[in-house]
Amino acid sequence: MKLIDQHCTHGAPALDPATIQTRLRDVPEWQAIDGTIARTFTFANYRATIDFVNAIAAMAEAQNHHPEMTVGYRRCTVAYTTHSAGGALSDNDFICAARADAIYVQGPSA
Repeated sequence: MKLIDQHCTHGAPALDPATIQTRLRDVPEWQAIDGTIARTFTFANYRATIDFVNAIAAMAEAQNHHPEMTVGYRRCTVAYTTHSAGGALSDNDFICAARADAIYVQGPSA
């Protein structure tokens, strides 16, 4: 089943390094750094950036898995980690990364 079709689960366990490398193939624009996965998205203007941030916030609430976001004028960096897995990566992080990618490609109102 594709990541985009999955839903986050409470208490998702930490992934081992080999599984992380496998999951990264499904979200190729994301980088694993110090127990997080992150990607910077770019936009035409500030309004488009904020529309994306709001769409990510709605998705995060629906999945009950919330990223750290750094917002600039025409960019937003989204970073995921799973605090309940000891600050490691879990499937939840990759599910939300795939969903964030879909929001970016389809546009925030999709």
